[in-house]
Amino acid sequence: MPNSNPSGDAPNGYVVVQRGSARLEVVPLTSGGRVTVGRAPSNRIILNDPKCSRQHCEFFAREGHWFVRDLDSRNGLTVDGLTVTDDWELEIGQTVGIGGCALLYTDREPRDDDAVDRSEGSAAAPFAVIERKTGTRFDAPPAGQTAPPSGRHGVAELFRLAQAMTSAKDEATLTGSVLDGLLSGTSADVGAILLFPGSREDDDYTSLEPRAVRAPADTETPHFSGYLSQLVLADRQALLVHDIAKDDSLSHRESLNQLDATSAICAPIRHHDDVLGLIHLYSTSATEPLDGEQLEFTLAVADQLAGHLAALAEKQRLISTATEAQQTARELRDQLQVETELIGASKALEAVRSQVARVAPTDATVLIRGESGVGKELVARAVHFNSRRKKGPFVCVNCAALTESLLESELFGHEKGAFTGAAGQKAGKFEQADQGTLFLDEIGEMNPDLQAKFLRVLEGQPFERVGGGKAITVDVRVVTATNRNLEEAVRAGEFRSDLYFRLQVIEIVVPPLREHAGDVPIIAQHFARQFARKAQRPIHGFSDEALRVLSEHHWPGNVRELRNVVERAVILSDSDVLTPRDISLSKIAPDRSQAEPDSSEFNGERPTEPGSRAASSPPRDEDVLKRFMEEELTLDELDRRYMEAVLEQCRWNKSQAARLLGIERTTLDRRLKKYGMQRPAV
Repeated sequence: MPNSNPSGDAPNGYVVVQRGSARLEVVPLTSGGRVTVGRAPSNRIILNDPKCSRQHCEFFAREGHWFVRDLDSRNGLTVDGLTVTDDWELEIGQTVGIGGCALLYTDREPRDDDAVDRSEGSAAAPFAVIERKTGTRFDAPPAGQTAPPSGRHGVAELFRLAQAMTSAKDEATLTGSVLDGLLSGTSADVGAILLFPGSREDDDYTSLEPRAVRAPADTETPHFSGYLSQLVLADRQALLVHDIAKDDSLSHRESLNQLDATSAICAPIRHHDDVLGLIHLYSTSATEPLDGEQLEFTLAVADQLAGHLAALAEKQRLISTATEAQQTARELRDQLQVETELIGASKALEAVRSQVARVAPTDATVLIRGESGVGKELVARAVHFNSRRKKGPFVCVNCAALTESLLESELFGHEKGAFTGAAGQKAGKFEQADQGTLFLDEIGEMNPDLQAKFLRVLEGQPFERVGGGKAITVDVRVVTATNRNLEEAVRAGEFRSDLYFRLQVIEIVVPPLREHAGDVPIIAQHFARQFARKAQRPIHGFSDEALRVLSEHHWPGNVRELRNVVERAVILSDSDVLTPRDISLSKIAPDRSQAEPDSSEFNGERPTEPGSRAASSPPRDEDVLKRFMEEELTLDELDRRYMEAVLEQCRWNKSQAARLLGIERTTLDRRLKKYGMQRPAV
């Protein structure tokens, strides 16, 4: 053993601390001593390296030898590139790696004129660095100069290898073809291309990953010199090394001993100011060692390879960007698929699409009208995402779902302490929708007092948060929707006429599903695919009989009802094709293929006035409707009777009745209060 001592005392030695080609300090190791290494000032060797722990490791003597021990550091340490977990007995010339620093163990004190980079042979570094290269004769010569002769490894060989690089479609093919070309064009018989991962903190050679390795078939996969890698990464120069087999720092490499490597080339793969990786080439021939001409050729190939690797990385980045863009587009499309979709080929839907296309680019206020469940919010989203505000927020508020005080706070925000429970300042929906679109659903349910404040904001006036005094101005496009007859509400004094005219700049009417029943099969098949994919069910659509059943239904809940029917069928079906037995239709409006129920089940029928609440359900009996019309009932009376019929059918379960009516529970409560309706005493 080189460091054995018959007396049992460990021999004196030295630790040479280096970062790249710079020598930081030389620390003596004395028998019986202990030297700690870390970032903390209490250590004998202080390393200012981000990968070095406060107390990282220690050198200590035992039984006549020097050892190194990891002190539970975060990033660990290596000896000649091998990760160390237990006490490691050091041999002369071995290097301990910590982050970007190298600690060389040697038995003699380096002289001031010693070359730190080991370009001279020494006891600590028996191999010889024959030549270093930063540039090659293949580079473009300076102006006014001619290129030197190409030598044995000339432009033709480099051109052929460049052609192979150009045809490579991926990193594995590229690195493999380059390494094969280098081994066939040089005297090397062992080689590797090592690359850094996509993201790294520094040029730490331990993070290099082998992407292509070639060695004789009867040998083990070789390890490659971490010390050579350190030198090349520090100087960014290609190295030609002879007498590598004599290097003590490589003596523990069993595979290299078997190969008996005599010379090596290590070249950086440089792209602009970055090093992408390294090329290692080893020759086992004593008569045909690697030479300076092969060094130049390898460095030229490395520079060519760097450009192709960068191009492949950029291509992958563009593919990833395109994939992200496609995902974003899908997400935006998904945003337009809330509740329902404007799917279908009917003239009625085409008219709606045409209106959206004309209105969206403007900043005009839009009023969307239609029965519950027809897709008014989807139309509002289409207006927003086809406008110049599409990169801004799209904010929704259901005016019927909140009480008057809560709706005011929701729209305009509030200050801390404005009311009980206002624990902090809150921005309202108008502020949240600045530079975007604010969609107010069921605008007809807004309280008249709040309508006045809302009108002022629509006309460009600033507003104040509830409990605040600061004037706030926003740039918001307002889109509203209602299934209520606003004209009747204006005549009844329930809706301000000035607000009505302000909202009705552009009006888009979304037709009920029964008016474009030919789209039912298309929409149903779309929902079936959507829910089958979501539920991971092997559903392939509807049978012809099932589509006929769907087409003949009146759909009082419109597309929302159809969506729910399809979702229920997909989840509960036992077959891969949906049949009539999988379809459960609403009893409030059975399809005409079934027998008409007795009219005594209902006390009233839906009104036929467009926009009224009860317009979402067809009459149960034409004779009953005719009788109502002969009685000259008002719309409110028709609405009251229809609500009463639904409530009786639901045994006054208000939540169920609200769902069948297609309105919010709070809206139902207000209507009951308005008509003075109460549950009959049992």
